[in-house]
Amino acid sequence: MLVIRFIRTGKRNQPFFRIVVTDKKNPPQGGKFLEILGFFNPLTKEKKLKKERIKYWLSVGAQPSESLHNLLVSEGLIKAEKIDVSVKTKKKEEKEKKITEEEKNKKKSDEPR
Repeated sequence: MLVIRFIRTGKRNQPFFRIVVTDKKNPPQGGKFLEILGFFNPLTKEKKLKKERIKYWLSVGAQPSESLHNLLVSEGLIKAEKIDVSVKTKKKEEKEKKITEEEKNKKKSDEPR
């Protein structure tokens, strides 16, 4: 399966991302890719996208990563809603599960018998 995603390049503390088309099995820290579709510099917010090629790869069936999906939505290449990509830690997930379980238990106890 083909994926459009970021590959990090640049020095330490100076991130720079290439936007590439690659096979999903290839490692995200480099590896082989089929084509470079642009770049994104998060420090200066500079970005350059080959819009025609991105549209082509999307039409062929390549799937964008979540972060790249949000970038394409903000650029207007995709008409969709942004995806929440924040990473949740295990502790936060456990707390959320406990809260939802407690709410369910309260609802059950509040129901008349």
